[in-house]
Amino acid sequence: MNVSQRIQTVSRLFLDTPPIVYYVEENALYLPRVVPVFDRIDAGELLAVTSPITLSECLVAPFRANNIELLQEFRDLIAANANMHFRMIDATIAEKAAEFRAHYNLSLTDAYQMAVALSAGCDAFFTNDARLKRVTEINVLVLDDLEPG
Repeated sequence: MNVSQRIQTVSRLFLDTPPIVYYVEENALYLPRVVPVFDRIDAGELLAVTSPITLSECLVAPFRANNIELLQEFRDLIAANANMHFRMIDATIAEKAAEFRAHYNLSLTDAYQMAVALSAGCDAFFTNDARLKRVTEINVLVLDDLEPG
């Protein structure tokens, strides 16, 4: 199934770090799979949700490379986009993250990402980490499982 078909019924989508990196850095392999998602976000047809963890992870490589333009592209997309909700982490999310970490043995960052997605009422979690499919509380969409388009 292609990515457009998979997100057709999704109204609120959590964006994990890989799809954002692939989009901003125009990754040749994944760009055809992420562009339809970002097109729907830009058109206001899909609300995206991200977290401070997403922002931090996306900024590591640009900081290492001292790439100011790329830093700003990530900041603008993640934290200053009208169709992207930047969800802060609070005590309730921290507790839910601990529960995910205990139940699914997720890394702390993955547990936080899942907790943010659920607290924000997301219909699906968009990633390229197949290990996250073991989380049953949310529909996990893995890029490598999807066809372009």
